[in-house]
Amino acid sequence: MMATTTTALEGASNGGILYHEVQESKLCAVHCVNTVLQGPFFSEFDLAALASDLDLQERQVMIQGGAASSGDFLSEESHNVSLDGDFSIQVLEKALEVWDLQVIPLHSPVAEPAQIDPELENAFICHLHDHWFCIRKVNREWYNFDSLYAAPMHLSKFYLSAYLDTLKGSGWSIFLVRGNFPKECPISASEASNGYGQWLSPEDAERITKSVSSSTQVPSEKPSLNQQPSDLSYGEAEMLSQMEDDDLKAAIAASLMDSAPASSKSEVVASSQDENQSSKDKVE
Repeated sequence: MMATTTTALEGASNGGILYHEVQESKLCAVHCVNTVLQGPFFSEFDLAALASDLDLQERQVMIQGGAASSGDFLSEESHNVSLDGDFSIQVLEKALEVWDLQVIPLHSPVAEPAQIDPELENAFICHLHDHWFCIRKVNREWYNFDSLYAAPMHLSKFYLSAYLDTLKGSGWSIFLVRGNFPKECPISASEASNGYGQWLSPEDAERITKSVSSSTQVPSEKPSLNQQPSDLSYGEAEMLSQMEDDDLKAAIAASLMDSAPASSKSEVVASSQDENQSSKDKVE
């Protein structure tokens, strides 16, 4: 039965609680779909069934097109799910179509507005090699729901654009998700226990992110977090400190100066100058 849906801008979803799934085996595609929908809507078995249906449809099309001799395509091996559990984008599209959501490549002409103002959208799907994850707006705030993270990582509207650009530059395929997102998860708490899903308040998510980052932090030549612009959240500062692109760091610092209070602008300039001088010293 379909749940009542509405746009993400109309009120709080799931009572303001974030739904996150932590990586299990190679089920990142399952985690990605469920965090887009903000609830445990699909299992790996559901996606496997969709993959099987797609395989059957594709084989029938090939046969009707006179490609019955194509042994590779007509073999029993699936073209939509691998033996280790990785799913194709077509499977993710079919799963989200169930909830009247459309998946659009970000580089396509119809997605051009999202390339200019990504903060006006509601969700993005990112893929590289065998990993999928979702970036989602929940209750007017953006979060990175990568299942490799212990909790959703908050993204400011400005950092969203910079982060998407970084992913694209690193070879990630990015897809825009549009449509009427489920406002509430229609599954009861007893049915929602899949072993890797968790419901977190934004405060809990921030606390977990800080705890994990602190426990895994080791001395390095990377800039200290207290050198980052104060406008960034803790999670954003951690992600920014891991970037090796000095030009991107400088662009972020310059852009933040436009909106930063006067008292913090000097900190931004000093941080940028320190990083540039450090880079020059290493070259020399």
